[in-house]
Amino acid sequence: MSPDAIAVHDTAADDPATRPSITLLAGRHRRAEAGHPWIYSNEVVMDTAAKALAPGSLVKLQRADSSPLGVAIFNPHTLLAARLLDRDAARPIGRRFFVRRIGRALKMRERLFDEPFYRLVHAEADGLPGLVIDRFGAVLVVQSNAAGMARLEPVVLEALGELMSPEAIVLRNDSPARGLEGLASETRVASGTLEGPVAFHENGAVFRADLLAGQKTGWFFDQRDNRRFIAGLARGARVLDLYCYTGGFAVQTARAAAAAVLGIDRSEPALALATAAAELNGVSRTCSFRRGEAFAEAGGLAAKDERFDIVIADPPAFAKSRKEVPAALRGYRKLARLAASVTAGGGILFIASCSFHVGGAEFAEAVRRGLADAGRAGRILRAAGADADHPIHPALPETAYLKTLTLAVD
Repeated sequence: MSPDAIAVHDTAADDPATRPSITLLAGRHRRAEAGHPWIYSNEVVMDTAAKALAPGSLVKLQRADSSPLGVAIFNPHTLLAARLLDRDAARPIGRRFFVRRIGRALKMRERLFDEPFYRLVHAEADGLPGLVIDRFGAVLVVQSNAAGMARLEPVVLEALGELMSPEAIVLRNDSPARGLEGLASETRVASGTLEGPVAFHENGAVFRADLLAGQKTGWFFDQRDNRRFIAGLARGARVLDLYCYTGGFAVQTARAAAAAVLGIDRSEPALALATAAAELNGVSRTCSFRRGEAFAEAGGLAAKDERFDIVIADPPAFAKSRKEVPAALRGYRKLARLAASVTAGGGILFIASCSFHVGGAEFAEAVRRGLADAGRAGRILRAAGADADHPIHPALPETAYLKTLTLAVD
């Protein structure tokens, strides 16, 4: 399906009385009734009328007996065909809906955090499927990963303007998920102006994020609490950060009085921001950064008998699909082996997986095997996920995508 087929700015007023209906096959309503927000294409009556609907259309979702289940966004061309927006099929989906839903998410974040730097909307877990919004003070980054949200994007931006009056809104519509929905990739400033990287605070440190060209939305707020925890162990430690990106773990461990911190990443722009963050926080003498591939660098350090008191391995997703999981598990096992090989006796190893296709038990087993491969033993001190601004939908385990283990290594 061509991305050009989706008119992302088609924002005709929603009228619940005239919405098309999508009917579930007999017996296929139970999972949705139990709270699951997704409906798959093999669960609906995919007749000629359903197939003719524009991707991202608002529809009334109904059981086989025509009783309503709710209002959803619908894409006839994808395996994940419908995403529920509201259990009330008569609910109009417009500016008022988004003001209320985003306002609810905002109120919760303001209870959780003292400063305005966080994930504001976490898709299905905040009742807005396919929509991600990160907040960097007066600047917002919006990502629409479903055709329905792409069509509703102007209404989302209007609601954000009414609720928060941001100085700028950046659209980071460049995720791989958009391709599955038939959406084009785009990155642009939708409103206001943006002059270079944006400054923000985390755990008392100051960073700058490149919201237009950085990975994802420019920063990984999900690791905030894990960075705080690891920094709390860093006094006097030699620290190795194998996927340092823009210095989140590295700079915070340095601020917590680490003896020396080495950050490794393959992205020159990310390393430039990490170096700048070290300078901003007064730890440039403690931190050093260099470009390299994590596996090769860890192997080289092990060959030189280098050892670190804390080793951090927070890689990008190794599995982008279910079929990639076996290779991903082999990758995590190898990473755990290499990371353990450069961890000093009595040291700390922090390792993470952000691949939602990889289960927590699978990840833990891969790490266990990696430690054994390195001839090391250890204990799990802490198993954790994302921080509280990345809530988990109780019926959608995919929203619990981040798995982390902190181990004491003998």
